[in-house]
Amino acid sequence: MKLRPSLLFLSILIHFRLSYPYSCFLLVWCPRKFCVEFQEIMEAHMNQGGIQHLVSAEREAQQVVNDARNAKMARLKQAKEEADRAIGEYRVQLEHEFQRKVEGTSGDSSSNVQRLEKETGARISHLKNESGRVSHDIVNMLLKHVTTVTN
Repeated sequence: MKLRPSLLFLSILIHFRLSYPYSCFLLVWCPRKFCVEFQEIMEAHMNQGGIQHLVSAEREAQQVVNDARNAKMARLKQAKEEADRAIGEYRVQLEHEFQRKVEGTSGDSSSNVQRLEKETGARISHLKNESGRVSHDIVNMLLKHVTTVTN
């Protein structure tokens, strides 16, 4: 049994519409244009596989971008942790150096007192020696000024 072109067109249209319910197209029946329009519809149908391929490629690309972003965030987090650890170690090192300097300068208070007493004793003995050496000259100068009368 041979179908007439109009029935063939309707059967193809129904089959295509049932197979792809979300597709939207408008066919105007014209015997000459039927083959051209049907071929364009079938090419569009075949290109849907290409569209699906592009959509899947886009999803894969998005996944690659997301993976790269997650890896970058992980590297940044690791770098921050390493920097915090290095800062902590440096802080501890500086604190030890400070404590060592404080102990070196202040140390035992009795040793500081003894050091200051030695320095003070040395200065006092130096001043006594100098005053003893120049005291005779100072007494003579004072007597000279007191005994001299000026008009």
